[in-house]
Amino acid sequence: MNVRLYLAQRLTAAVMVPLVGLHLAVIVYATRHELSAADVLARTRGSIAWALFYGIFVLAAAIHAPIGIRTVLTEWSPLKRRSADGVAIGIGLLLLVLGLRAVAAVVLP
Repeated sequence: MNVRLYLAQRLTAAVMVPLVGLHLAVIVYATRHELSAADVLARTRGSIAWALFYGIFVLAAAIHAPIGIRTVLTEWSPLKRRSADGVAIGIGLLLLVLGLRAVAAVVLP
């Protein structure tokens, strides 16, 4: 694997670890306080902090996951490296677009 991709995947993992922890804490909080989806959205709408939090989360995941998928495809599938690169880039872009749409749905008023 390319050293830059290796480092990018490790860096994005380091970024995502605390974000996953906070995300899970939010889920536990919402569940324990019996917050509905409408209650959660009322708290996140218009929040720059939540937009940044989930925006960074989505960006990190959209970089991290395709690198791993690329590795699996090059090692375990009949795809050549270039084809695996194309599939991984496509998945990364799809994750980015869908993730940012979800962030916008949660935080935009």
